[in-house]
Amino acid sequence: MAGRDGSTRPAGGAARTPAARRADPRRSPEPAAAVPVDGLVVGEPPRTAGLAGVLLVLAGLTGAVGLFPTYLVVGGEEVTQAGGVGSVLVGLLAPLVGVAVGGGLAAGRTPRFGLAYAGVGGALALGLLLIELYRASTSTIRPGVEVIAGQRVLTSSVEVGPGWVLGVVALGLTVLAGALALASWGRTVMDDAGALDPARPALAGAAALLGVGAVLCLVLPAADVPARIVTDPTTGLQVVVEQNGPQGLLERPGLALLGGLLLAGAVVLCSVLAPSLRPRLAAVGGLLAITVVVLTAGLTGLRDAAASDELEWTLPGVGLLVAGLGYAALTVLAWRLRRAPAR
Repeated sequence: MAGRDGSTRPAGGAARTPAARRADPRRSPEPAAAVPVDGLVVGEPPRTAGLAGVLLVLAGLTGAVGLFPTYLVVGGEEVTQAGGVGSVLVGLLAPLVGVAVGGGLAAGRTPRFGLAYAGVGGALALGLLLIELYRASTSTIRPGVEVIAGQRVLTSSVEVGPGWVLGVVALGLTVLAGALALASWGRTVMDDAGALDPARPALAGAAALLGVGAVLCLVLPAADVPARIVTDPTTGLQVVVEQNGPQGLLERPGLALLGGLLLAGAVVLCSVLAPSLRPRLAAVGGLLAITVVVLTAGLTGLRDAAASDELEWTLPGVGLLVAGLGYAALTVLAWRLRRAPAR
């Protein structure tokens, strides 16, 4: 039927506009696409990233197995890193975390989280590797007192055991995984909505302070031989006699000195860089790698002091444990600072 304006309309009433058709209640609404909590976007990682994850898993498994055989024979005395339940728990911290992170990286889940962990962990493992090479090869050139797995020994002669070989292989695999992580970083697509960006400067400042404190504590032994008080039987005068204790991180020559300098520099540098990594989970991975190394060093000093009557826990050892717990707190804080992206 034609209207007064000459237009043609259906006999049943007014024409349905496009908006009315979209609002038709008989049509089911299309399901909305699921949005990640912090807007995380993950692309297909390169094969080298998966290979870095496999190397992390192998390094963790090798390091865990290396705890149980003979580590070194120092001065005719066999030293094993798994001397008790506490020693096993401390020694398994880094291997278990490495296996967990490496497994996720090999499976392609949150690749930059695993790559950040592998890259930072590889940088720290390089210094530790040089220290281990010195301990089993050239430490006898300048014999000194060392504390190994809670035992106070004199490095007059050193023989390599299978535990040391497995530990060095684990560190070498970690360094190689770190190199592959650096090569894969730029080709890995992963980003988020920037929930951590406002807190990154504060995290970097706190991590830098912890890094400097951790290096100052690493320079001195975490467990040392206490001084003895000797009484002169004639005069009754008491005299404090210093005993030879373990060498500090930078008191050893050659490879150990180079390894100590690399480790100290890597701790400070990675502490500054890790909070700036994108996305948020990459910062978490970098901080987690530092946490594992520093916390293991602090717990090792506590274990050494608890396992031997000849050693006492030092103030640098306490500070190292506090620094490790501080890094753990920053890691948890970076992981928890997230929000849903704005719609």
